[in-house]
Amino acid sequence: MSAKKVLVTGADGFIGSHLTELLLAEGYDVRALSVYNSFNYWGWLEGISHPRLEVVSGDVRDAAFCRHIARDCDVIFHLAALIAIPYSYVAPESYIDTNVKGTLNICQAAMDCGVKRLIVTSTSEVYGTAQYVPIDEKHPRQPQSPYSATKIGADAIAKSFFNAFGLPVVIARPFNTYGPRQSARAIIPTIITQIASGKREIMVGDLTPTRDFNYVADTCRGFLAIARAEGVEGEEINIASGTEISMADTLATIARLMNADVKWTTDPQRVRPSRSEVFRLCGDNSKITSLTSWRPSFSIEEGLMRTIEWFTDPSNLAKYKTDIYNR
Repeated sequence: MSAKKVLVTGADGFIGSHLTELLLAEGYDVRALSVYNSFNYWGWLEGISHPRLEVVSGDVRDAAFCRHIARDCDVIFHLAALIAIPYSYVAPESYIDTNVKGTLNICQAAMDCGVKRLIVTSTSEVYGTAQYVPIDEKHPRQPQSPYSATKIGADAIAKSFFNAFGLPVVIARPFNTYGPRQSARAIIPTIITQIASGKREIMVGDLTPTRDFNYVADTCRGFLAIARAEGVEGEEINIASGTEISMADTLATIARLMNADVKWTTDPQRVRPSRSEVFRLCGDNSKITSLTSWRPSFSIEEGLMRTIEWFTDPSNLAKYKTDIYNR
């Protein structure tokens, strides 16, 4: 990637803030988008200070604003999205506006501004429950939640701009990313934060599904590898470990690593509707490993230990409301 100036949308979020730090460490000038709010609060970008970092506040739902922030950028990493599946059940229109229309606006802005490479962030949720494993990029799409439906739509919009207009877009499809700064609505941080706050009865959802977990540093290196790869325009590329672990085994591992004697209790509000639950995810990473030098570096235990260390720091744990289920 010969780019000098990159734009990261959703930079104030979990993965976006880690990607921003990686890009800065690799020597790039980064324009980081934080969603506009009247408090001028930059989310996880707060505390990240660097002479090559420019933080801007705004909203990808506004087309004119997207053109404004895309100017003079060589590469765009588009991560801005609404991602919480439970909230998509009650506010689906918001997901269409942000995920589908927001991606449309970024694609149009990238084309208008002559961006050299646009990386659009997809999700393994577009595959739904695995029809076969490992799941490769040709696996059928199954919209099992309003969230996944909007991400399927966003991917289709991006692909259409490649086919119709030659926009140099690549769709990066990370499987289940975890690590420091992740929202407490996700299974790994919600368990860690409950244990860390002293609870012995841990509230969970369905423990039978399996997931392909990727430590956030591996996911971010995958984004960078895709951005640097040649001849991948128009491709859809999984970022996956190629392994799977059940929720139950994940939680047992966390309890062991935290030396915690706990019991699990099913909380009905954390359980998806039966036809909406994705019961099995295990990604095929042969495409990304053939196109780039990327390989996953962190085992699940090593990634969990790093995540536990971060969440159990009192200053970090204080940022989470462990008594409230965050949709």
